[in-house]
Amino acid sequence: MTPPDGSNHPTLTSGRRPTTPDPTDGAAHAAIDIGTNSIHLLVGRATSGQRFEVLAQEKEVVRLGHGAGDMRQLDDDAIDRGIAALVRFRQVADIWDADVTAVATSAVREAENHDEFVKRARTEAGVAVEIISGVEEARLIHLGVLQAIPVFDRKLLVVDIGGGSTELVIGEQDRVLDARSLKLGAIRLTDRFFSDTELDLDQVAECRRYVRAFIEPTVHEMAPHGFEVAAGSSGTIQTIAAMAVATRGGDAPRSLNNIEVTADELDAVVGAIVGATTAEERAKLPGMDSKRADIIVGGAIVLEQVLHAFGAESFRVSTFALREGVLLDRMRHRSDASLHHLSDLRRTSVMQVAELDPDREHSEHLTDLALRLFDATIEIHGLDDRYRELLEAAGLLHNVGLFINHSAHHKHSYYVIRNNEHMLGFTDHEVELIALVARYHRKSGPKAKHPEWVALTDDDRHPVVVLAGLLRVAIGLDRSHSLVVRDVAVQVDLDNATVHITAVPLDGCDAELEVYSANERAELLTDALGLHVRVSAAVA
Repeated sequence: MTPPDGSNHPTLTSGRRPTTPDPTDGAAHAAIDIGTNSIHLLVGRATSGQRFEVLAQEKEVVRLGHGAGDMRQLDDDAIDRGIAALVRFRQVADIWDADVTAVATSAVREAENHDEFVKRARTEAGVAVEIISGVEEARLIHLGVLQAIPVFDRKLLVVDIGGGSTELVIGEQDRVLDARSLKLGAIRLTDRFFSDTELDLDQVAECRRYVRAFIEPTVHEMAPHGFEVAAGSSGTIQTIAAMAVATRGGDAPRSLNNIEVTADELDAVVGAIVGATTAEERAKLPGMDSKRADIIVGGAIVLEQVLHAFGAESFRVSTFALREGVLLDRMRHRSDASLHHLSDLRRTSVMQVAELDPDREHSEHLTDLALRLFDATIEIHGLDDRYRELLEAAGLLHNVGLFINHSAHHKHSYYVIRNNEHMLGFTDHEVELIALVARYHRKSGPKAKHPEWVALTDDDRHPVVVLAGLLRVAIGLDRSHSLVVRDVAVQVDLDNATVHITAVPLDGCDAELEVYSANERAELLTDALGLHVRVSAAVA
């Protein structure tokens, strides 16, 4: 048996930046941000000091969410534009031999036909798209902003206005204190209030009332955290900042990063924007990005109302946002891949959800047993440490559905895991796999009538069955919830197609019930490994 090595991820402490990837790695990484308005590519290589070297950047304005019935459907031509952009971006990433992490936000997240986009991205562009939650999007934006402006040791309010949603974060150092995603975006509000060619001031007033009513409950809940600095990211906010700088006179700065814009300057810019009645007039305003002139009104109103509601006297501009956060998160994950426990962020997220478990000691113990079984059978199942993390999360969360109802609580656990916003640090796809492993920890195994199972690719089905099989045996090994089995030993006999698991009980304890229960639960693991699984107790 190969036991866990007990190593932990670095603890993030006050005033200390997190450990970063080994700069000698030399590997290139690519992040693709699939937004409602634009798709961005960033290719980078880790350097020292929590930084990365930019190797390539690309942007395509595709308007995935424009005119799509409040983003319930992605239009066919919008999908075509998006896939064409991904094909080009994949080619650029391949120049640098970069691994690609692609995330999709509100337009794809909300579309009923998002599966079509994801499937075409995979088959036509060779890009695996992860649809991330709004809160996870906010976390990654916060991570990106921290690398762009010098506010690491100050409590930070981040506002990011996209085409379909606005993300709000209050963070302190690496910790996210609160994060929200609101369905308020430049394109969404344009479609709702400003679809006419000419701007009507009554529409502006109605939009302001709508946005204010939308954000007030969120601001009320987030404001008690307080903040010292407000920061804004996204193209909308950079355009507004460029307009504010243009009114000051003098030469334009080479970069808008860390530029500070006062509340009075913001109000003046918004006044100029809504004072121009057509997109053509707005495009001529000093500092305006002409490509945003048709959608800037809604975004400007969101920024105005959010900062007023929070009482911010100014904001700083971050030219880093989601794609930089994705890239940094990917680099961190790669550097931590050899470690044997959930990262601090992931563990904190999992343990927050695990508070719903009525017997956490039992879940933690059997999870430890499951991880020992994973390590001891790694040469058979062939899964790497990424799946070990998913098993750990599923083990800690498999019983959270009990707070709803004991009957069919495995199904309730799936629902709770899949439909909460606390699983920070995990991709949407990873959350789905964790939820499915938890769902199959008891009762029947995967079946063709289970839509979630049918939706999995063949590459995902094997890991889910292996992890669920390991979890079932581990649950059996603590059937009495008394932590009787302190360890396991595993012998693999390929000649006889057998995996023999020996349960090692505490001194003086009887593990007969645990051994019986583990054998009763071993069928799924037997099927997954293609070897007969037998469990017995160690002989004293």
